[in-house]
Amino acid sequence: MILVTGAPGNVGTEVVRFLQKADAEFRIGAFNVESAREVFGDDIEIVRFDFTQPETFRDAFADVTRLFLVRPPALSNVDRDIAPAVWAAVGAGVEQIVFLSIQGVENNPIVPHHKIEQLVLKTGVIYTFLRASFFMQNLTTTHRDEIRERNEIAVPVGNAKTSFIDARDIAAVACRALTEGGHANQKYTLTGSEALDYDEVADKLSVVLDRSIQYRRPSVFRFIRDQSREGRKFAQVLVMTALYTITRFGNARDVTGDVAQILDRQPITFAEFAHDHADVWR
Repeated sequence: MILVTGAPGNVGTEVVRFLQKADAEFRIGAFNVESAREVFGDDIEIVRFDFTQPETFRDAFADVTRLFLVRPPALSNVDRDIAPAVWAAVGAGVEQIVFLSIQGVENNPIVPHHKIEQLVLKTGVIYTFLRASFFMQNLTTTHRDEIRERNEIAVPVGNAKTSFIDARDIAAVACRALTEGGHANQKYTLTGSEALDYDEVADKLSVVLDRSIQYRRPSVFRFIRDQSREGRKFAQVLVMTALYTITRFGNARDVTGDVAQILDRQPITFAEFAHDHADVWR
């Protein structure tokens, strides 16, 4: 039995779809069961799961041996908000944790993902760390409105390049790690096949959408202000800012072959992603 957290969500939703195709036995642990049912229907087992509510742990972890772990964006205090659930999972019999981490986490102790990796290692269970680059889907969620309504992308990364990856590729790798052997105690760095700066991203979106999309370069202060005005929690905005800051220094530009090696195909390109999701920005 596999427990999937982070669904619905960019990667979690795709993991569910891949597990369905693989005919795997799984359940979804969702913060909002009703919202999850609207996405997935009634044919999938969905239980309430809240990292900060221990009373939800028993039903979520019952008979589970493998856990797909996604950090909720709003939770940044690992010791208080994440660790109790991880230890409860291990105590309930979870033998493997597949954790959605971030590229370059080993060199960035500030972000919560670093502490979660250390926590998982401390438990002693089998681990698979998916150190993913920036999701292409961030542009269809976090930055959707600024593209759709203002024809711009505003992130404080300067001219730095990013090896964007499609969430569908991350999910495909996660499904392999959850259902196949050979992925025990592995640390995969998952990227696309090319590194792009945001001017190039804007150009590619402009071609697909047939209108001009511009890349704006806000200061860190203005980015924090604007994201806070969008209604995001301050702790979440600080994590976003930290990630974009390390991107500015070139930590997200490296391209690896891990996706191609695991999936026996090349990663989805940014052009393919933009074509598939164009309606989101129209």
